[in-house]
Amino acid sequence: MLSDKDINDIIESSAMIVCGYAFMQMEDGNIRIVGLKNPNHALVMRSNGEILETNMDDVEIEIVMEYWPRNQKYMKEDKYAEIL
Repeated sequence: MLSDKDINDIIESSAMIVCGYAFMQMEDGNIRIVGLKNPNHALVMRSNGEILETNMDDVEIEIVMEYWPRNQKYMKEDKYAEIL
């Protein structure tokens, strides 16, 4: 189980958060997605949506894969990166 500090670190390093999922740009250009409700569930994919690895169940994968195309533009636009 991750501590509150670990979860806060995930939140702070995220490029965007959508419905409880933190999306992070990795150094290699891939996207890492972590469920904040259950941070042990993660998915790594290419920016085109190709899943490279995951330990999420099928339902969670389906949810995340619906969020990605609708929200990926916000990871690229700096003006949306401001925390309100």
